[in-house]
Amino acid sequence: MREALVKAAPIGGLPKVSIIFNYPPDPYPETNPVILSWQTINSLLALKAATPPALLDEPLTYSPTSRALELYDIPSSTILRRGHIFFEKLYGKVSKLVMGQMDESGTEDLGIAARLMYGYILSNTRVLTATETSFVLIAGLIPQDVNPQLKGHLKGALNNGASLEEVKAVREVVIRICEASGMTKLEDSVPAGWGWRSAVANL
Repeated sequence: MREALVKAAPIGGLPKVSIIFNYPPDPYPETNPVILSWQTINSLLALKAATPPALLDEPLTYSPTSRALELYDIPSSTILRRGHIFFEKLYGKVSKLVMGQMDESGTEDLGIAARLMYGYILSNTRVLTATETSFVLIAGLIPQDVNPQLKGHLKGALNNGASLEEVKAVREVVIRICEASGMTKLEDSVPAGWGWRSAVANL
């Protein structure tokens, strides 16, 4: 669970990953108490409070992911190369196009940020496999209503070894969770709200 929250951070941000649950569903969830929210920083701290001390990782000591070791003891070129391989496998034949769009977005820093995230966070598969990582990314993208990115990661999950049935099942479960929290299809006349502007991307 900790690793899933960490891997959701690159697409949702560290302070908050955009899945909020209100139960029962409420048409105005932003004005009501949040029962459970998936937030990377806050969720990890809450998870820490509920985890037996023997199961916690101490700062900068052994971790199942070995990310501290990768950060301080392994050449960055090695980690970035791993991220490049992961990215190319995920995006397949359009990988150069996708990275090129980020490099030519008006600031090369977007491409650099992507390379760092894929290298140091997403391509580390010591805890979550490449397939499981794709499921985390799909789950984090669906509630954000970002179909262009979601389409890439639905296909990327297949490239990472998932079956079509598994990808469709993950998509369906996440949509049902979002709907239970109050997300709906937004009408064109609605300027803003908790929902999707168009049908959620599918394979």
